[in-house]
Parts: sequence; structure tokens; C-alpha cells
Amino acid sequence: MRKLIAAINMTLDGVCDHTAGLPDEEIHQHYTELLGQGDAILYGRTTYQLMEFWRTILENPSEEKSMNDFAIAIDTIPKIVFSHTLSNVEWKSAAIANGNLKETVLELKKQSGAAIFVGSPSLIIQLMKLNLIDELQLCIYPVVAGSGLLLFENINDRTIFKLVKTKTFKGGAVILYYEPRNE
Repeated sequence: MRKLIAAINMTLDGVCDHTAGLPDEEIHQHYTELLGQGDAILYGRTTYQLMEFWRTILENPSEEKSMNDFAIAIDTIPKIVFSHTLSNVEWKSAAIANGNLKETVLELKKQSGAAIFVGSPSLIIQLMKLNLIDELQLCIYPVVAGSGLLLFENINDRTIFKLVKTKTFKGGAVILYYEPRNE
């Protein structure tokens, strides 16, 4: 069974709205490598539309190689978009999900292949509530945003995780790798 990995960036105070972090060359390289280890990434509409920014880097490359490499990686990996408002997507490697979230994820997990990533806060919360996430990868930036979208704001039930690994970046960010403890 394939692993479902929720990978997201956030600040020390839990803000995960994709604008509060400090991604640098090392972070871009990490996520480029991570995407190369997966078969698909799941997005909600809002995050999918934010990630479309990377298509502009493909068309007009950056002076920063790590950003160009990440743009290629995000362009290459198949994207499954869950939306109640989008009826189509223009990104060639993206498709609108045909079924509901739970059924689609359960079907994907049954298939053989590499990991499936989740990169949208709303989907991470929904999938946590369904107990379908196998691993959380939280990249914590050394920033207090003060306000913004909080990742765990809509979680009401206690979930206990086991820290299985950490990765520290030169710029001060840390990735915490957690697996749910089934108690």
C-alpha cells in the first residue's frame, strides 16, 4: 500500500498560507528531490491555483537554478485537484478528481507505486480527520507570522504522533517527520 504523505511549510506560530515562509535554495532543492520520490500530489483549488505560479518560471526561468529545478519537478508530477468550483484545469499534468476525497485516496493508496503527497492545508485537515495520512512532514520556518491560515485550526480531536526523523537547514528551517501513533 502506498504512503500518503502530508508535506507543508509553516511558521513557528502555525501559519501555512504559502506566503509567510522563507524558502531558499536549500528548501527548493529538498522539495525538488521529494517530488521526484512520489507518483502524485493532491491539491485543493486554492493551493493548486497558487502553485500555478511555477508554470511562469517554466516559461520565464529564474536566475536561481533551484527555483527552475523545482518548477520542472512540480510540473512533472501528476496533480489531482479537489474542487467544488473548478470544472477543468489547464496544467497538462493536472486533473480534477472524479470522486470524493476519501474514495479517491483509498483507491490511490491501494495501487502500487511511490508515495502520494498532499500539499493543501484543507486536504491535510480532511485527511487527518479520516485517519488516512501516513506521515506528516512539517517544514517549520524560523518566523512568527502573527496572522494567517493556521494549519490545525479546525482539528477538534486529539491525534498523537511519533517523531521519526528531523532535517535541519542552514537557514534555520527544520522539517519534522511524524507518523500517527495508532492508540
